[in-house]
Amino acid sequence: RLSPEEEFPDLNRNYTCMARILTLQMYKRQYGRASESGFTFDDVIRPGLEDPGGPCSEAVGCVAGDAHCYIIFCDFFDRIIELYHHGYKMTMAHKSDFNYENLKGGDDFDSQYVLSCEVRAGRNVEEFSFPPHCSRGERRQLESLAKQAFTQLSQELPGTYYSLKDLSEDRQELLDAGVSVDSPSLVMMKTGVARDWPDARGVWISQDTKLIVWINNEDHLQVVCTQKGCDIRKAFALVCINLGRLEDLYKKMKHPFIWKDHLGYVLSSPAEVGTGLRACCDVKLSHIHKHDKFENIMERLRLRKSVIGAVGSSVYKIFNADTIGFTEVELLQLLVDGVKLLINMDKNLKQGSTIDHLMPAPK
Repeated sequence: RLSPEEEFPDLNRNYTCMARILTLQMYKRQYGRASESGFTFDDVIRPGLEDPGGPCSEAVGCVAGDAHCYIIFCDFFDRIIELYHHGYKMTMAHKSDFNYENLKGGDDFDSQYVLSCEVRAGRNVEEFSFPPHCSRGERRQLESLAKQAFTQLSQELPGTYYSLKDLSEDRQELLDAGVSVDSPSLVMMKTGVARDWPDARGVWISQDTKLIVWINNEDHLQVVCTQKGCDIRKAFALVCINLGRLEDLYKKMKHPFIWKDHLGYVLSSPAEVGTGLRACCDVKLSHIHKHDKFENIMERLRLRKSVIGAVGSSVYKIFNADTIGFTEVELLQLLVDGVKLLINMDKNLKQGSTIDHLMPAPK
């Protein structure tokens, strides 16, 4: 390797948070360092994570190979987290709340507007490197731990584990359950998550197909509940209950989920630390998306959006912008209240009315 000046990455046309934070001086400070498992700073900022989406993109542009990365590269990761999560300070302590009964609403959306909803949460396990960096042996041990946990989880919620390596006869069964088993995504390949695919990867699906748990994807575990309807409260409750069961089972196996007071649950992407929670609704908004204050409204609500379908479609995926600094219930409440307000605004615009009186205060 040459000098830091010669090795410094080209950040032109890179619109990620990483490109906004990284300077040559910072690169020099981190140059040559590696985490306990050998994940280097160049692995953290690997060029394959640059986002071609333009200046308005929301990608972080970096990844952690293990929990120690957040310590040894804290000069970098702390700034990324504060930037991406709207000013969250690393001196704060993250709090958690899985009591879904504290959520107000979420089961009373207008079904003409909310088409479907999803709640997902990621977790990583103590003493293992994260998927962008873990070895084949680690990955196989993680799959073995997951199988043990699923055997016990199925006593409460019957389900079946499917290994992606042995899918020949089960592929159609997964497709019938609405689970896509395609090749890994481009992002997974660029971050190193897809190494040795599909060895030691799999998915557990509840018998009623309402809950699925992915193993060794972007994180060690990803718990997902998708509802073909507008009851996100039910989806949230299902995730909370079974994530709690899995956490207890992993503690009994002496492999708890990784938690740090200032980071909450520690995930491979700094965009997901804290709750590790992403909740979203697919919402048909025929009018508000054309309003000149739509972007500002989304910022005030602390929500993000992505269009579903072709450009010009009026169906948007609305999801929480933050994962840290709010409890799980608070994040769901922001989404529920925000979606209701967007629907109300859309109805007003449809009737030719103004929405000035509905403009939200910044959350």
